[in-house]
Amino acid sequence: MNESLVQKRIGIRGLATAVLFPSVDVLGDSIEVRQGEVGPLTTVVGISLFQRAVLTLQRGGIRQLIVLAGPEEEHLKQALGGGPRVSIPVRWMPVREFPLDDPRTWEFLGAEVGDCVLLLSTNAVFSPRLIEHLRRESRDGRAIVVAQPSSRPSTTGDRGSARSGVRLNVGGKRLTAFAPAHFDHAAPLAAAMAVLPAALLASASRDGGMEQGRLPIRRWLEHAAVEGRIQIVEATDKQGLWYHEVKAPADLPIAETKLFQSLRTDAEGFVDRYFNRQISRWFTRLFLRAGWPPNVITVVASLIGFTAAAGFSMGTYAAGVVAALLFQLAAVIDCCDGEVARLTFAESPFGAWLDLFLDNLVHMAIFAGIAIGLYTTQGGEPGAWGWLLLGGMAVLGNGLSFLLVERAQKIKAANRWKTAAGAAWADFMLKNVASRDFSITLVLFAVFAKLDWFLGFAAVGALLFAAVMAWVIRPSAVTPANGSV
Repeated sequence: MNESLVQKRIGIRGLATAVLFPSVDVLGDSIEVRQGEVGPLTTVVGISLFQRAVLTLQRGGIRQLIVLAGPEEEHLKQALGGGPRVSIPVRWMPVREFPLDDPRTWEFLGAEVGDCVLLLSTNAVFSPRLIEHLRRESRDGRAIVVAQPSSRPSTTGDRGSARSGVRLNVGGKRLTAFAPAHFDHAAPLAAAMAVLPAALLASASRDGGMEQGRLPIRRWLEHAAVEGRIQIVEATDKQGLWYHEVKAPADLPIAETKLFQSLRTDAEGFVDRYFNRQISRWFTRLFLRAGWPPNVITVVASLIGFTAAAGFSMGTYAAGVVAALLFQLAAVIDCCDGEVARLTFAESPFGAWLDLFLDNLVHMAIFAGIAIGLYTTQGGEPGAWGWLLLGGMAVLGNGLSFLLVERAQKIKAANRWKTAAGAAWADFMLKNVASRDFSITLVLFAVFAKLDWFLGFAAVGALLFAAVMAWVIRPSAVTPANGSV
């Protein structure tokens, strides 16, 4: 968290700077610190609201951050100092030295932030895609206000509370006026997030209208709205531009649900999306409370998988059913490492590789265990060695598939696909074929005592998948002259 980049006022164009108000509502009138049961250090799914805001801004492309903190500054610094994940420069400006009702504070900020600046409070969870969208929509001389859907119910039931917020009178995609909450219940609510031109902050001393004890941001926006210089950006779930306020304890479970919903990806199989993920969230909550890192969860899931493989090798019907259920449990736990990593911003290239490597190692152990179990129960009979051959084919196909998938991911990361068709086919194979969906299928084969069928399908399927992946990546897998893929 080096401050030197901010202090040197590096030449960054566009929306690259955010000013964070941990305990003040940026669209409120008063500069008094909010008091309540929910604050910037309130934990939501493993990390505090403040830390989540900083990491989400970083993920959304913000390159430098200024924090206008009150007496909670040291606690906020400790929250950020818990790990190395914050890589953007952070400058701390205590409000006792930079009062929010002092024009000089805003002049200083206007000189520091470049073209424009994002002002926001920490009383919300929001998506990195929303920040990316604001960066794309930012234009010189125009402000942006984020609007929440009007259908969103109040959790406190107090229409006059801060939870009710400020209504927006919108014409087209432009803000025409702010209004009190009771003005029009169908009108969208303003989020505690706005983009302002730097020139507006820099001219604070010439404004002549700053009042002691009052925050000037909303009044500036009201003037800009009269001039037609405020664009509205709607925070909508449909486009992944979601925003959810967290001002009361009742907001916390809704915010948690919103964060879990944001984990859905196109790469999930049917079983993952509608079964494994539904159960894994309960385990993920337990792992978050226990403070387990993602890589530890990956290892735990793998150990359960290896135990299942040992159960299959026993060769009995009961052991096979129990082993299949254990493998299904491993598939559920295997969802948790990625969920914990994404929810706490703890993703790493090594973690992704470890997950992929151990997943495939477990799969190969499962195939080998089933083959050994079938050979054991039919030992001495003619052709019993055929089960070992089928198991070897499944293990070989899985191993080749792992190497080819890893190569495809490297080609994608380096953007070296030679044909659009190759890229499309690789994405199709990884999203629709290389999934954990076969875990539930294995349970059915075990229950109906058809593990021999499963092994045959696995051997043919693994080799076929490897052959198709090899054909797909062949044109792009040639090592370039200037280095490897």
